[in-house]
Amino acid sequence: MGYLEKFLKKTGWISILTSIIFMILGGILIWKPNETMKFISYILGVIFILIGIVKTINYILAKGKYEMYNYDLVFGLMAIVLGIITIFCSDTIGAIFRIIIGIWIVYSALVRLSLSLKLKSLDVSAWIYSLILALIMLVCGIYVALNAGSVVMTVGIVIVIYSIIDIAEGIIFMRNVKDIF
Repeated sequence: MGYLEKFLKKTGWISILTSIIFMILGGILIWKPNETMKFISYILGVIFILIGIVKTINYILAKGKYEMYNYDLVFGLMAIVLGIITIFCSDTIGAIFRIIIGIWIVYSALVRLSLSLKLKSLDVSAWIYSLILALIMLVCGIYVALNAGSVVMTVGIVIVIYSIIDIAEGIIFMRNVKDIF
């Protein structure tokens, strides 16, 4: 097995692992949607606040040194404010999270679409399945990103569907790596 073939198989396994993580996240969003989004918001808020505190302390400790180039106080205060906003605006954070997940799914679908067209040019028979799965993924991603009224649970369901499709496509790809060469 050549280096490129090993690399492509490793990439396939990483893709499957990422999809399993997304599937778990989707399952959690289905099981406890509101609590999950609030938890994620609180964790992000606390992380921003801690970073802000560290940057502010760094500024105080470095007072007088590199004064012209030291923006740690501004950065620290902004991080603290961002952390507080993140904690108190968990609904907005949920919307941002939904959009980011949707964009990620669209990106993955476009990569899969490109791959299916490359498989077609190599006369690999599984290209059509890869194309169909990529198009389904694309529709799911657009739905998640654009549907402002979608409930977090729906996002979880779409993420699980995306993950299953992505795992199936990854397996198809890994089975056909030898055909590429």
